[in-house]
Amino acid sequence: MLDKPGKPSYESPSSCRIIVLIRTISKILERIIAARLIAAARLKGLLHPNQCGSLPGLSTYDACLILTNDVKTLQRPRLKVSSLFLDIKAGFDNVDDKTLARILTEGGIPPYLVSWVSSFLGERSCTLIFQGAPGTPAPVKVGAPQGSPIIPLLFLLYVAPLHFGIPRGLMVSYEDDFALTVASLSYRGNIRRLQDLFSRLERKMSGLGVSFSVAKTELIHWRTPSQRRSPKCVSPIKIKGDLFHPGNSV
Repeated sequence: MLDKPGKPSYESPSSCRIIVLIRTISKILERIIAARLIAAARLKGLLHPNQCGSLPGLSTYDACLILTNDVKTLQRPRLKVSSLFLDIKAGFDNVDDKTLARILTEGGIPPYLVSWVSSFLGERSCTLIFQGAPGTPAPVKVGAPQGSPIIPLLFLLYVAPLHFGIPRGLMVSYEDDFALTVASLSYRGNIRRLQDLFSRLERKMSGLGVSFSVAKTELIHWRTPSQRRSPKCVSPIKIKGDLFHPGNSV
């Protein structure tokens, strides 16, 4: 546990930076299992094409390309396009091993891989070291160990159900960052549709035990060169009682 410099108080865990130490032999095995799990998940269609990050051939650059390409495609029929950017709160820390095992089993993943994942995430413990002094091991009942080669993939599989079944909207994600994009004849109409999609997502997320960090929400109304001649839309979106005004960049 390393203190973050410049914090007014160090009584909160968020004022510390955690460096996770994992055995090298474990990382080798996790990379082997991750390669097999990616192949099986893609074969069974468990990963959505718009999920990027921690996957071979799908980087930040690809996520940006997907988003900008779809925005321009939606603008061609002279529609107004808006995007809502969301961030899952402490995503890796809320992965439930039993829920993930159910998702993998229902998705047709081979039983030996499901058993490995359940064993890997179940009955874990961690020891916090402050100022170089080891403490007492504590059980970890939920969450995934950050720093592990397979954890980003397990998180993508855990939240993949959020992508499927999104009606009348487009969603692109990079690990725990999501972008919802809609198009209609007006920006105000887009705001109503984005609010509806956010509510639908929240209901699905409650079953996974995860939620969005509302404070990190961002909104943008995309405009073509011809649309810039008209007055700029400044209408905000209301998310859980908070107003978020559209920005010029996100």
